[in-house]
Amino acid sequence: MDALLQDSPHLRVFNMQHLALQTDGPLATLTIERPEKHGALSPRLIADLHEGLDELHQNQHVRAVILASSGSTFCSGVDLSVLQEIRSLPEQDQLQQWFEYWRRFSELCETFLRFPKPLIAAVGGPAIGAGFAVALSCDMIVASDDATFSAGAVRHCLVGGITAALLSFRAGTSLSARMSLTGNALTANAANDAGLLCQPPIDSNQLIQTAQKWATESTQGSPQAIQATKRLINESIGETMLTQLAAAAADSATACTTESAGEGIEAFLNKATPPWQNT
Repeated sequence: MDALLQDSPHLRVFNMQHLALQTDGPLATLTIERPEKHGALSPRLIADLHEGLDELHQNQHVRAVILASSGSTFCSGVDLSVLQEIRSLPEQDQLQQWFEYWRRFSELCETFLRFPKPLIAAVGGPAIGAGFAVALSCDMIVASDDATFSAGAVRHCLVGGITAALLSFRAGTSLSARMSLTGNALTANAANDAGLLCQPPIDSNQLIQTAQKWATESTQGSPQAIQATKRLINESIGETMLTQLAAAAADSATACTTESAGEGIEAFLNKATPPWQNT
């Protein structure tokens, strides 16, 4: 961070490498600042999100947090440079690196779920794969009318286990199976019909204001009751889901090392049609 987050109720803005943090009284906003990479989840961004959440956890004045993104995409999922870097390693080293990446990402999702204050995802534009998982890790989602949600790992012969587990937890296994097996995206209206959103989608110009409204409403209870309620939902009711995240990370990493996954990743990087779609 360019400056340490101080325990103050006044407006403050802090910048990390790929994340901006702003506090304003009881509300805070974390903004993903990678518009040129469509909000892709690099290891640095994952670390920045951990750091931002840790700072906000300690700030007693902050009661609720909004997660947003600059640019036209909320989060495009795994960073292409990560795919390229790991694919360029010797074959015997790839599995360890895939495990490390997915472990760090699953830990980030768990940190979101265990965070003691309400988290509201303000989704504008696409939330893709791991980016969809980030939104699902928040307690509530508001979306602009141009938002879309997709879990398309299978189209690249990968396994989006973390997204599938979170989607099953939030909306049920039927929707999770349909999205995870087909890779088809949901429009913002369809996501609202499926119960994923707090309210019908709004104009993009109203997105942050609407997220602030929900964040403010979520601060009306006592901090102790809110924290206990989150723990009940995400750690007691969601106990098996938390266990599934670690297993899903391992499954996703293993799937990345298969020959067909290699073909899918290469096709994705080269913007080509995967070979199995030509048959």
